[in-house]
Amino acid sequence: MSDYALLSHMVHVTSSSQSSEQAVPQHAVVAGDLRLTLGSGGSAVEILKGIDLSVPLGQTLALLGPSGSGKSSLMSVLSGLERATSGTLQVAGQDFAGMDEDALARARRGRIGVVLQAFHLLPTMTALENVATPLELAGMPEARERAEAELAAVGLGHRLSHYPAQLSGGEQQRVAIARALAPRPSLVFADEPTGNLDATTGASIIDLLFARRAEAGATLLIITHDEGLARHCERVVTLADGKIASDTLG
Repeated sequence: MSDYALLSHMVHVTSSSQSSEQAVPQHAVVAGDLRLTLGSGGSAVEILKGIDLSVPLGQTLALLGPSGSGKSSLMSVLSGLERATSGTLQVAGQDFAGMDEDALARARRGRIGVVLQAFHLLPTMTALENVATPLELAGMPEARERAEAELAAVGLGHRLSHYPAQLSGGEQQRVAIARALAPRPSLVFADEPTGNLDATTGASIIDLLFARRAEAGATLLIITHDEGLARHCERVVTLADGKIASDTLG
């Protein structure tokens, strides 16, 4: 994927929020009988098999399960990166179930931040540019200043001019966290955020992610196969074979 295409995706995620005149939802996510089927005819595979899930605003929730359980597919649907085949879905007060891809991209703007295992930083841009450029393209005021402040908040105020190749894995994930949180989203998804990190670095990244989420007052959904990581959350929803197997409060 080209740098331009990556930036276009980032802008869809980080553009300015909708009018404050809209009613404030009581839940970050409300899903009913949510299903996802890939392929058609005899080759069709049902990935999500009737998910019912409500996530109150401000909650920290782990979607736990082994590879193939459907947790990453569920994250893709809940974050608007994938359209559900059927079911109802309200995310951040928006009806995601009835939207096409362009509408989903607009609905994500300013509401949803995503942190991925592979960082997905643009290699030709500095840490500051990776955070500031999508804000600038989205027309946010004082984008550079906001990016600098967010990078300082994740402990990288001294690494603004460094490129991803000059940063450690933990530092790259800090940049990714700064990029996700700089637009002040109300809902943050983190998909295996420590998967490419050693245990010590991973633990510090989780502490940072939870601290930044708390300061922002955002809802946090972590997708993981790690039960230890899941225990950091207030609530753990376990998936198996595309269904919710258990739903427990910590």
